[in-house]
Amino acid sequence: MTIVVKTLSEQAYEIIRERILTHEILPSKPLRQDALSQDLGVSKIPLREALTRLEQDGLLSSHPNRGFMVRPLTIAEAEDVFHLRGLLEPEAAATACLHATAEERKNVSRIFKQFDGLLVSQGAQAVTINREFHLAMIRPIKRAVSLSIIEKLHFLSERYVRMHLEPPQRGQTAYNEHLHIYEAWMAADATSVKALLFEHNANTLADLRQQIPT
Repeated sequence: MTIVVKTLSEQAYEIIRERILTHEILPSKPLRQDALSQDLGVSKIPLREALTRLEQDGLLSSHPNRGFMVRPLTIAEAEDVFHLRGLLEPEAAATACLHATAEERKNVSRIFKQFDGLLVSQGAQAVTINREFHLAMIRPIKRAVSLSIIEKLHFLSERYVRMHLEPPQRGQTAYNEHLHIYEAWMAADATSVKALLFEHNANTLADLRQQIPT
C-alpha cells in the first residue's frame, strides 16, 4: 500500500467538498472563512486554495464583498450539464472501450469493484467513485480536450448525482445501470456502451426534473 501525504489545502478541500455534497453547508449562504479556518484548524492561505479549487469544480461561486458561497442547484444547470454529458460521454466511452489497454481495463475493473455497497448506502464517497468510474472509461481515447471537458461536466454533476441517489432504492437502480455499462465496456461492445450511457444520463436527468423545484 502506498502512503499518500496530503497537504492542508487538499485536506480542507476534501472536508468542505463532503460538507457541500451532504448539504451540511447550504447553498446561497456566504461561507464564514474565519469560522471555517478555526473549525478545520488551517490558516487562511490553504483554506483559500481549497475554496478556489472548489470554485473551479463548480461547487462554489465568489462574489465581491461577500466571499464564497455554495452555488444553488437549478433545473436549468442540470438540463445543460446532463445534455452535454449525453452528447459527449457515450461516444467517448464507446470509442475508448475499443482501444483500452489491458492495464486500463484493469483500472476500470478495480474502480467498479469499489461500487459494491457504496451506491446502495448512498454516501458521499459514492459520488466520488461514480465520477472516477465514468472518467476511467473514457481516458483510453487519449484526447486531452475531450477529457478535460467531460471531467469538468462530472465535477458540475456531483451535487446532482448526490441528489439523484437520495430516494430509497435509487442506489440499487444506479448500481444495476452501472453494472450493465461496465459489462458492455469490458466486452468492448461499443454499440451497447453508447446506448447504455446515453440512457443512463437521460434517466438521471428525468429523475432530477422531478426532484429539483422549478
